[in-house]
Amino acid sequence: MALFFTRILTQETSTTMKGVAALRSAFFTTKAAIQIKVEAYRKTATHLLNEAPSTHVLLTRHEALQYYFTMQTIRCLELKTKQLFDRNIIRGPCHLYVGQEACAVGIDAAVKSSDCLITGYRSHGFIFTRGGCLRAILAELAGRRAGMSKGRGGSMHMFTKTLYGGHGVVGSQVSLGAGLALACKYQKKDELCVCVYGDGAANQGQVAESMNMAALWNLPIIFVCENNKYAKGTSVDRCTVNTDFYKRGQVIPGLRVDGMDILCVREATRFASDYCRSGKGPIIMELQTYRYFGHFLGDTEDRYRSVDEVDKVRRNRDPIAKLEGYIISNNMATTEELKQIDEKSKKDVEEAAQFAIRSPEPPVKELCNYIYCNNPPQEVRGVNPWTKMKSVS
Repeated sequence: MALFFTRILTQETSTTMKGVAALRSAFFTTKAAIQIKVEAYRKTATHLLNEAPSTHVLLTRHEALQYYFTMQTIRCLELKTKQLFDRNIIRGPCHLYVGQEACAVGIDAAVKSSDCLITGYRSHGFIFTRGGCLRAILAELAGRRAGMSKGRGGSMHMFTKTLYGGHGVVGSQVSLGAGLALACKYQKKDELCVCVYGDGAANQGQVAESMNMAALWNLPIIFVCENNKYAKGTSVDRCTVNTDFYKRGQVIPGLRVDGMDILCVREATRFASDYCRSGKGPIIMELQTYRYFGHFLGDTEDRYRSVDEVDKVRRNRDPIAKLEGYIISNNMATTEELKQIDEKSKKDVEEAAQFAIRSPEPPVKELCNYIYCNNPPQEVRGVNPWTKMKSVS
């Protein structure tokens, strides 16, 4: 993402970015020392740790604009996804990341690109931060042949070189994440696994089992609980006795931070990353965040939370607005420059959406492809994976 963003800033001939070149000559703060806001600091808590992430952080202008562009692009991507879903261009289960952008961008800013990352079905933000192309993402969402999984995975099953999914089964990624961490340790690389799950998945038995094995084998894994307050349609207070998810690993150290503040997320992830790489084993990180839309598109969310509740979070805790506040108050950019970045994000997403709409669906004759690898054909009721399927409609 860093190289991609640098390329955007240097394209002075781009129609949507012409103003950026003129603004470069103006005086901007290139690096600022920022004190994380009090309301975010109050959410910070630790378990079995003698230290905590720093609340005094350094932020460069380049980092700030890169984070802003990435978060804004993820939001535009998700809003466009909703539009295409409403038009029946995107079908099937679809879980939006709007409101939680600081989690994905903050995590990716603090770990190495070679580190493993695995998450659940609310995965679009991580797919983009981990190198997913907007065209391929939207084509996959629309079930098109040009998609990241050739139109076969949809919203929940996309992968990049170091992003191991996108998984539809609640909590299943945590067991796989422990396996990835074991591989990191076995291969003796200075790498770790970031394993992301939700507050609802935290009550799955395999999560506790995976944490037990990670602690037993001293695995380099950061268990990240994105606590967005609702397990599908049920408030965490109604389905969980211990809502301190950062303590749920018992003997595993943990920390809780504001998941709506990208600087909080970044510093906490750096802290957790240093902890794992030092050979101390697993650590849990709870990010207190919030989703603006229902659990999935089509969810009747008004049955379990009010419109006023959502609006209050949008007004007071929006992660993009919070980063914008850091940027403007520290003289790192002007409002006009940020607006141009907004326009660039919208243009990129719209262009990718049009590409997805124009792309063809996978042909029916390839329906059984990519299911088996290096196995002989297996007959099932007279059909094998290499059978050429035909449409009868």
